[in-house]
Amino acid sequence: MAVTESRDITIEATPEEIMEVLIDLESLPEWSSAHQKIEVLERDAEGRPSKSRQVVKIVGVSDEQVLSYTVYDDGVGWTLDESKQQRAQDGRYTLTPDGDSTKVRFELTVDPTVPLPGFLVRKGANGLMDTATKGLRKRVLEKKGK
Repeated sequence: MAVTESRDITIEATPEEIMEVLIDLESLPEWSSAHQKIEVLERDAEGRPSKSRQVVKIVGVSDEQVLSYTVYDDGVGWTLDESKQQRAQDGRYTLTPDGDSTKVRFELTVDPTVPLPGFLVRKGANGLMDTATKGLRKRVLEKKGK
């Protein structure tokens, strides 16, 4: 059964500063405890990642995933190509300028191959949402020197 979550956060940075962190996939393990290893497999004409292989571990379950990325005018998204633990995954960051800050909306849908207990799904989802929003905010502000 697919699980969909979304969360909003405001980050005191420009959309460009946030995008710089989002497309720096190689540094993701530095600020996301779920990401064990990342290898960029392909890049687009502008040098941004368009496909990656990632080893992730969430609530004790490890998975190797291949994801395809799309960069939009207002953010970045991805779709799952391959995984041992998931049938599908779609994620999307949408960035909306708000004065000196940016409103960030993170949406994620995951369809695990194995049925998991509800409490485990909620625990994993909450951890992912915190990392994807609060962890992103912390990383962006560190990069800005705030």
